[in-house]
Amino acid sequence: MGPLVRPATPADFAAVARLTVAAYEADGQLKGENGYADVLADVAVRAEHGEVLVAADEVTGEVLGSVTFVLPGTRYAELAGPGEAEFRMLAVDPAAQGRGAGAALARACVERAAARGCSAVVICVRSGFAGAAHRLYERLGFVRAPEKDFSPLPGVDLLGLRLALTARP
Repeated sequence: MGPLVRPATPADFAAVARLTVAAYEADGQLKGENGYADVLADVAVRAEHGEVLVAADEVTGEVLGSVTFVLPGTRYAELAGPGEAEFRMLAVDPAAQGRGAGAALARACVERAAARGCSAVVICVRSGFAGAAHRLYERLGFVRAPEKDFSPLPGVDLLGLRLALTARP
């Protein structure tokens, strides 16, 4: 068994904020970012505009990671077009990495998208940042979608990835 994925409750928000900022800092993704740590830490607003999920240790209940699942046209949807779902801000506490939380959260988002009849799930990854997250997305079947690439700030290039759900077994 792996981590238990469930909707976040307000009682989880402080842990989600802490681990999300810590994970992005550990990856070097907040260097030169103007205010993005505040966006990551504002879990209550994310929960108003999307579905915040947590991966929790099955025994202790400790929150290991989090993700925000969104649909097109909502505040945090950057890439999703009609019929697509998107997930953002997938983060695993640096102290809990390697325990399957990231994979469990990503799979939960794919399952939610499929249950809603979406044709695909889209995400973005920061250009130049390889590692466990990229390998995870590749294992799940995400492929590059250059038409989804964008740059929210000078020097921050985000690469689009897409997982077609209609072709899944």
